[in-house]
Amino acid sequence: IDFYADWCAPCKIMDPVIEEIEKELGGKLEVQKIDVDKNSDLQAKYNVFSIPTYVIEKDNREVERLVGARPKQQLVDILNRHLG
Repeated sequence: IDFYADWCAPCKIMDPVIEEIEKELGGKLEVQKIDVDKNSDLQAKYNVFSIPTYVIEKDNREVERLVGARPKQQLVDILNRHLG
């Protein structure tokens, strides 16, 4: 789950990276984008205090959380670890 806001500079930097990852791993994962300005209920449910925040869920439970902009390869490596 990608928690972002349109006004967030690091979120804008990460947007094309997330799109690339989704295309590359698309058959193995689903990316949900949550605009925190429009979905404060989900922001609160997931205890998101900083953006961008990436919540990785497997079998409907959180398995990892990353906050802030990250290099693409780091995200791919983390996702692949959870995709098994």
